Amino acid sequence: MRILTQGCAAFVLALTLSLVPVITEADGVRKVDGTPGANAEPKRRSFEFTYKVSIAETPPGAKQLKVWLPYPKSDHNQEIFDIRISSPASATVYTEPRYGNAILYVSPPELQAAPLNLEMSFKVRRAEYLRKDLGQSKPVPGGALDPDVKKYLNPDRLVPVNEQVRQWSSEVIKGKKTDLEKARAIYDYTLATIKYDKSGEGWGRGDILYACDAKRGNCTDFHAVFIGFCRAAGIPARFEIGFPLPEKRGSGEISGYHCWAEFYLNGYGWVPVDVSEAWKRPEKREYFFGGNDENRVLFSIGRDIVLRPQQQSTPLNYFIYPYVEADGKPLTAVKKELYFKDLNDEGVTKVE
Repeated sequence: MRILTQGCAAFVLALTLSLVPVITEADGVRKVDGTPGANAEPKRRSFEFTYKVSIAETPPGAKQLKVWLPYPKSDHNQEIFDIRISSPASATVYTEPRYGNAILYVSPPELQAAPLNLEMSFKVRRAEYLRKDLGQSKPVPGGALDPDVKKYLNPDRLVPVNEQVRQWSSEVIKGKKTDLEKARAIYDYTLATIKYDKSGEGWGRGDILYACDAKRGNCTDFHAVFIGFCRAAGIPARFEIGFPLPEKRGSGEISGYHCWAEFYLNGYGWVPVDVSEAWKRPEKREYFFGGNDENRVLFSIGRDIVLRPQQQSTPLNYFIYPYVEADGKPLTAVKKELYFKDLNDEGVTKVE
């Protein structure tokens, strides 16, 4: 077990230190959509998450190995605590400046015999995130609540805001007057047009042109369409990625990532959207426009990620899996394993 060390633009943490105080609720932030009752409390879930990385082999003669891993942060929906790192070398947590994502960085001073193993475990208290007062809430005096919101109008490499995307978006939002009406029209269009289908090739990259042409893909492709059309309509929108948990409590392995989106209403704030989950669960179509369940953990925001320390390759399309370079070249012989275990509210293993 090793203590995290300081780096440029880094923050230092004891392994058991919570990043921010326990989740608090603000008036009107987390209301349910009417199904359990208008005044119902948000659902909550406590669990332990384990992220294992194994580097099976390194190129012969390689002199330097660099490993970057997304590092979870607390926010108003999740509290991250009791973080533990097992690493072959000292681990440093950096903050990348564009989106504020945290990055765990390890670079052994001397290459060891493979496999090299890195493990990160932490506990989470996650709250259901609901914004269902959209039609009733009045704008806050002074306008925008987020001073950095304009950057979420900018294009990503695979989500351009070009003439074609603007034309598609304008057709979808035709006749809609408010940003809320426009965002809802884009949500409904994406849900009706894109099919959750991971067959063939091309899906999973979050390529808006591919998704609009093939009309299929996974969560990344659904939200590329939603985010791109929002931005083309002048509505800031951002990409968020983490891991899903099954609804049933217990323990087990997690097979892969999940992503979702948020759009911004001036004077009101960020509103969560999960179009691909709404496609999978049509009975929750209304829920996932303005709501995210507690069965997830967020790791990073944004796309075209430039790591800290900066990688030698091009920016990462998104950052959820480990990224490794050997002498500056991407290394693909990297294995990951992801596990969850439900806990009670005190952070102790839950007995069913």
